[in-house]
Amino acid sequence: MGLELIDVHKSYAMNTGRKQVLRGVNARFEKGERVGILGRNGTGKSTLVRILGGVEAPTRGAVKRSMSVSWPIGMAAGFQSSMTGQDNCRFIARIYGRPAQETVEFVESFAELGEYLRMPVGTYSSGMRSRLGLAISLAIEFDCFLVDEALAVGDTKFGRAFAARLERAGLIIVTHQPSLVRQLCTRAAVMDQGTLTFYEDLDEALATYNSL
Repeated sequence: MGLELIDVHKSYAMNTGRKQVLRGVNARFEKGERVGILGRNGTGKSTLVRILGGVEAPTRGAVKRSMSVSWPIGMAAGFQSSMTGQDNCRFIARIYGRPAQETVEFVESFAELGEYLRMPVGTYSSGMRSRLGLAISLAIEFDCFLVDEALAVGDTKFGRAFAARLERAGLIIVTHQPSLVRQLCTRAAVMDQGTLTFYEDLDEALATYNSL
């Protein structure tokens, strides 16, 4: 079981023509492994995250999934603003085949939004949307968690809950912070100019990234 990218290309239409962002990316992520993808701004990192999470489709190439992968944790996008936080929880639970009431109860306890959970998400502050997003992410037991950029995974309520989830799940973290990769991962890759290169040795990956 795993997630595989086969010759994935991604380009966008611009006024000056098409901009090529991903150039023939090949990758395989096995269930249960922890992989760090290092990349600086403008290398195609965010585009890769959206494709891994199923938010976007490649222009060319294929994505094969035989395990469940979360949406990019740390992103508070994707909620229906006119629906309450509670109704968003139920909707997402149905999509992923989880018990709706159990999901709502977990989010209510974890996010600590009080009465706001029964109010439209459009009335939330950015911090409240973030807490709702993190809580819903942890309410669903994915085979692999996808993390975009820095995430507070230390001795915090979220960090402890996330660490407990990772005891039973894999991780793909896309970041520009080598310290996070060293802390959380056993394998790493470097994203540069739309291509992805894997290294079995973490030190080699970090040295290559630092030299760019």
